[in-house]
Amino acid sequence: MGRREEPRLGSKIFYKIGEVSKLTKIPAYVLRFWETQFSFLKPKKSRGNQRLYVQRDIETILEIKRMLYEEGHTLEGVKRYWIRRARASSRPLPPREVAKKLRGDLQAIVDLIEAHSR
Repeated sequence: MGRREEPRLGSKIFYKIGEVSKLTKIPAYVLRFWETQFSFLKPKKSRGNQRLYVQRDIETILEIKRMLYEEGHTLEGVKRYWIRRARASSRPLPPREVAKKLRGDLQAIVDLIEAHSR
């Protein structure tokens, strides 16, 4: 029997909490605690009530880990950051800003097409 392969991010659609723990190097009990602290961190549950994380959840966990352990933010500070981030992303942009963003996106597409056709 071969050695069990370590999970790799992006190799599957759903990850169980043990796999996420190995990928992120965060104990499962910390992940469960973070679910109670961050309302947006709610993995789906299987019929057997196992947590099923998707890649976006894992990316979020890694960002929270970085903010807490590498940048030294407090748990409350990270919560405030995510609240502000959610508010900013839900706020509609003024029409001029939308037009400016679209113009930039379209110019990037034109540049890609031109570079590819050379």
